Amino acid sequence: MLSTPPLCCHFPLSGAHRNMNWAFLENVLSGVNKYSTAIGRVWLSVVFLFRILVYVAAAEQVWKDEQRDFVCNTRQPGCENTCFDYFFPISQVRLWALQLIMVSTPSLLVALHVAYREHREAKHKKKLYQDKASIDGGLFCTYTFSLLFKITFEVVSLLAFYFLYNGFDVPILLQCSQSPCPNTVDCFIARATEKKVFLYIMGCTSILCICLNFGELIREMMNENVPAKKTKNLCKYVVKCDRELPS
Repeated sequence: MLSTPPLCCHFPLSGAHRNMNWAFLENVLSGVNKYSTAIGRVWLSVVFLFRILVYVAAAEQVWKDEQRDFVCNTRQPGCENTCFDYFFPISQVRLWALQLIMVSTPSLLVALHVAYREHREAKHKKKLYQDKASIDGGLFCTYTFSLLFKITFEVVSLLAFYFLYNGFDVPILLQCSQSPCPNTVDCFIARATEKKVFLYIMGCTSILCICLNFGELIREMMNENVPAKKTKNLCKYVVKCDRELPS
């Protein structure tokens, strides 16, 4: 239902987190909540509890000095940097941040769509939706697109983590023979067990979000408030309404 009041999801985020404006993202997702369905609100809760809070509370600190804590038993200049780049081509923390931004943006588009429609209805005093509590018309198209986009990016992110980080494994010892290393050297990863645990947590969270998005997509497609014939012509319906209103 679109008219459900927003949940209280305001978490204090300190300014010490330099890489992202977490307060801005918090406000965006909190505002989106009032336009979400029941499953969508569960998804938002999962994003806050298992992504933002876990990242802010612990994950960022675990990976704080990952390159400095990566040590190899050689003094060959450039060897450690080359081995680190080989085993960690993309920072896990930055990849999580990108994933969070990309899966949150489609929900913002849905909120903007609803706000735009409500503004036009108020301005022209004409009803565009038969029932404001249902997701229909162009909003149905936007909502469906947002769910498909989130599912796609979640799957891509899972595959990226799996192939980039040896199937969610973070070993304590790595053997590297990349140039300019003089021979096969042993390299050691700090806090390997902690990093592995966080990889599993984030991986399970992605799977849970995919299931929630699939469930929400199926729910909207089978919604009793959207008859099959109407569903087939939803986008055409709202375009016709738009043309009847002055810009």
